[in-house]
Amino acid sequence: MIKITKQALIEKLAKGAELPKKTAETALNTLIDTIMMSLKKGDKVAIPGFGTFLVRKSKARIGRNPATGAKINIPAKKKAVFRAGKEFKNLVK
Repeated sequence: MIKITKQALIEKLAKGAELPKKTAETALNTLIDTIMMSLKKGDKVAIPGFGTFLVRKSKARIGRNPATGAKINIPAKKKAVFRAGKEFKNLVK
């Protein structure tokens, strides 16, 4: 499995869109910031054919410490979630 870094994404974006790397970096950073700020506000970000970014709330629950078996309280929290779109799922199959 190959890990693609942010720098590699910038290079691919620059080459694919025929942009200078600095412009591609700005575009990628703006996209990431926009998605993060939208999720922070509780909005959902849908990119047709790719997927949807959204925030889900998990309920508070009681868990167990695996080392001791003692019960612990796990507080409610919000999680950022990515749900792949239909085309994305079919591509990965």
